[in-house]
Amino acid sequence: MKYIFIYILAVVTIISSCGGSKSKTAATTNIDSLIVLYPDSMPILIKHGQKMMKEFDFSKAIADGAKAFHKDSNNIEARMLYADVLNNRPTRTFTDVMEAQRHFKVIIKKEPRNTKALVGLATTYSQQQDFEKAFQYINNALKIDAKYRDAYVLKGTIYLQIGNKELAKSSYETAVQQDPKFYEAYLMLGTIYESENNPICLEYYTTATKIQPNNPDVLYALAYADVKYNKVNQAKRLYRKMIQIDSTYHEALFQLGYIKQYVEMERDSAMYFYKSAIKSNFQFVEAYHNLGLCYEEMGDKTHALESFGKALKFNPNYELSRTEANKLR
Repeated sequence: MKYIFIYILAVVTIISSCGGSKSKTAATTNIDSLIVLYPDSMPILIKHGQKMMKEFDFSKAIADGAKAFHKDSNNIEARMLYADVLNNRPTRTFTDVMEAQRHFKVIIKKEPRNTKALVGLATTYSQQQDFEKAFQYINNALKIDAKYRDAYVLKGTIYLQIGNKELAKSSYETAVQQDPKFYEAYLMLGTIYESENNPICLEYYTTATKIQPNNPDVLYALAYADVKYNKVNQAKRLYRKMIQIDSTYHEALFQLGYIKQYVEMERDSAMYFYKSAIKSNFQFVEAYHNLGLCYEEMGDKTHALESFGKALKFNPNYELSRTEANKLR
């Protein structure tokens, strides 16, 4: 159930500099309205596409990027947006990465000192497992701008891919030195240290929550680690805060159920939270499984089998539920 940050950070490497802050211009703030009024405006298409990238809405971003690029293939921003989406969307194919690579090369040919394009190109090579080429373009970007944050982020991501956690830490630390508000790097550092069972991870997660105090995903990272290091009451406060921010945040509901079931031994409360999590996400396999375990403890074989059956319905390969169900049959 742990929230996965590595994928997000890999995406942030490219898209974090898209667009601008929400307060920059009225156009940025109202870009969703403006794209409806002016669907063929190149500046609005680009800004809206950049906004969709930042929000991980890749279907809208690719629509904007493709439209802007085909309207004017000589527009560097349009080409950059199109390449960014091709290179970062979760459904990307090998062909998408190759096409993005071609676009980044065109940009660099026109603008050899474009650090964003250089790091974008490095990312395509990273995705192709050509780390030597990836580092080559990262270092080219750093020769132009030694403080370019995203270059260090990509370095950290590559080092994680090849299993060098120490250099990954060093790279992410350098990234936050360049941008102390870059909370994603603090999350990555927390994740690495947590994987090493080092409680210093709590410091990094806490820093991230100070930067993003109302971001449920950031709060989740700290809360999850708090339980691991016996700070259960703080974890419960954080999970409840997450639910106040987003009442449908099913992972927080599940974790409250987990605490009730396994830490505080309050089965009825655990079942309440598992059922609440399922209401928010009817395909929540782990919640069905744990609910089944609660029924099993009560001796309610019928409802236990029903819960394990629903878990297997949504994930036929979920062996934990299959094992429990077979035990009851």
